[in-house]
Amino acid sequence: MRRFIVGFFAVIGALVFLVVAVAAGIAYWAAPVTPPVPDTTLLTLNLNQSYPEAPPADTVGRIIGEEQLTLRDVLDALEKAAADPKVKGIFARMGDDEISVAQVQELRDAITAFRATGKFAIAYADTFGEFGPGIHSYYLASAFDEIWLQPQGLVGLTGLRSETPFIRGTLDKLAITPSFDHRSEYKSAMNSITDTAMTPAQREEMTEIVNSVYGQIAHGIAQGRKLGEAEMRDLIGRGPLLTEDALAAHLVDHIGYRDEAEAAARTRAGSGVEVLGPGTYLDRAGHPHQSGPVVALIYGTGLIQRGSSTGNPLTGGGLMGAETMVRAFDDAAKNKDVRAILFRIDSPGGSAIASETIWRAVQHARDRGKPVVVTMASVAGSGGYYVAAPADKIVAEPATLTGSIGVFAGKFVTTGLWQKLGISWDAVSLGDNAGMFSSMEDFSPEQHQRFENFLDATYGGFKDRVAKGRKLSADAVEAVAKGRVWTGEDAKTRNLVDALGGFSTALTLVKQAAKIPADQDVTLKLYPQPEGPREIIARLLGRTPSQDDTSTGTFAGLEQSLRMVRAVALQLRLASEPPGSLTMKPAQAP
Repeated sequence: MRRFIVGFFAVIGALVFLVVAVAAGIAYWAAPVTPPVPDTTLLTLNLNQSYPEAPPADTVGRIIGEEQLTLRDVLDALEKAAADPKVKGIFARMGDDEISVAQVQELRDAITAFRATGKFAIAYADTFGEFGPGIHSYYLASAFDEIWLQPQGLVGLTGLRSETPFIRGTLDKLAITPSFDHRSEYKSAMNSITDTAMTPAQREEMTEIVNSVYGQIAHGIAQGRKLGEAEMRDLIGRGPLLTEDALAAHLVDHIGYRDEAEAAARTRAGSGVEVLGPGTYLDRAGHPHQSGPVVALIYGTGLIQRGSSTGNPLTGGGLMGAETMVRAFDDAAKNKDVRAILFRIDSPGGSAIASETIWRAVQHARDRGKPVVVTMASVAGSGGYYVAAPADKIVAEPATLTGSIGVFAGKFVTTGLWQKLGISWDAVSLGDNAGMFSSMEDFSPEQHQRFENFLDATYGGFKDRVAKGRKLSADAVEAVAKGRVWTGEDAKTRNLVDALGGFSTALTLVKQAAKIPADQDVTLKLYPQPEGPREIIARLLGRTPSQDDTSTGTFAGLEQSLRMVRAVALQLRLASEPPGSLTMKPAQAP
């Protein structure tokens, strides 16, 4: 039924594309060549929302060839613009606090590198948090050389807080018994269902994480605003600050409205300035890292599962499928032109079996002579660290959440709930442990022992993979394991991470590992190769396009129509894109 529904809507969508293409034909043939970057350009960014790490799958934008911008795209735009004499500066809108601290740090580094070329960067916010926290956004703004704040705005420097819901009381009311266990005491993912408050180990862990991230933010803001760190911590304690108070404390430079801030940016850029968003700028200027030795770029994002990676067409999120990852690493390893692999991870973990499968793919690529460097995004914990362990080098942002070397598993026993509802169950089984994974009964003593053995074996295997990959003793791994989550900053001091930074730092290490000169550019090639419009539509229709299809058959006319639609879409964007017109779907982040 699901395939029928998906196929039905795919056919309807294809018909719509054909109708639109007829109307778009004239515009397509008359479409001008993409214009060059203007001689005086102001790059605009919308930093009010977080950016997806990887290109989203199964979206209408993919079908018509209109890609959604990712964090990599924005970083590419900043890197390209820094070396482009036509780009004079940046004007960025911000103020919302949805972006993760790790993404903030990567963007701060990119802004700092941009400014190091002598160009300006102006940040504008109507408020940094509206009766809510705004510390993430302000932390990002502090990397700019000017900060504008709208009158009546706030600077929501209120500190950091981590809250955890516990549903054990609800489960008790429903007569549902959680039968779970973990390895070891810091593996707190199950605590929300087995406890009613933080355990001492969980509280210790969360306190250390908050202290680490808070210190990073306070230090970064103090450095950016040229304030003492003690003074900065005092200001955070006094927040949120009203506009005049923020101005007096040198947290903002100007009070004004968006049009006034943008006018100031245009004036600094020079006469005849034209404004471009990062998508349009890259369309005209091109992406960096398109020449030189080939480095494979593989994204591993979302919960780890067996099978294929999948995307959510509504949220842009996804799942990291072991089969997809194996294919990506295998294809990259087999390609003689690929000198090394850059593995970007943004995952809280997931299936232990799938993690082992991906671990093997990473290790196998290294065995075949391809150096692998991992760059961690907002989170690379549990299975996310498992798959990173065999890499030659691991890079994380200071606020990346990683580690969580441990395991938990179990089941809910729902017999009491069914009794409350007046529903009875019966069964026929063969085998002493046939009901081991049933929610109708708890583990028997023998089954519970088998369950504990499984946890021991999985935990032991995880630690063994880390010990071999990181070249640590068993005792050293146990000291940093026990399910404990670390910030990237703390993980580096414990030899779980090699360097702090983002894409640019990882790329430097990739060149070193592949013996590519530091001053030579590289070609970043995405693996697995992204599907084109024909492939996406064919898959939705439950078929694979053949050579006949692509040349003279079913997909030929549709492909031409899609190209027309894309041309119209591109011209509309070039003609109507307002300053800072990025709209990004929120990504899961700590």
